[in-house]
Amino acid sequence: MRKLIAFDDDTLDKLKQLGRDRTATLQELADEAFADLLKKHDIPTDLRDALRKSVKLDRAPSKTTARQKTGKAKS
Repeated sequence: MRKLIAFDDDTLDKLKQLGRDRTATLQELADEAFADLLKKHDIPTDLRDALRKSVKLDRAPSKTTARQKTGKAKS
């Protein structure tokens, strides 16, 4: 899917220079930036990441379960 993104001239020049310095295309720079953004917000970027996150959630004890057990013990 294609989407248009507008950059001001200065930002575009800096991105082009970064691409030349790293021998990367603008698309590769954008892919890296968006992957980093998703990772920062703890959103899986592919199936493998999603499965890892799912396993971690299953192993972690839920807070509601601990509260329910504590509440039942006091009654």
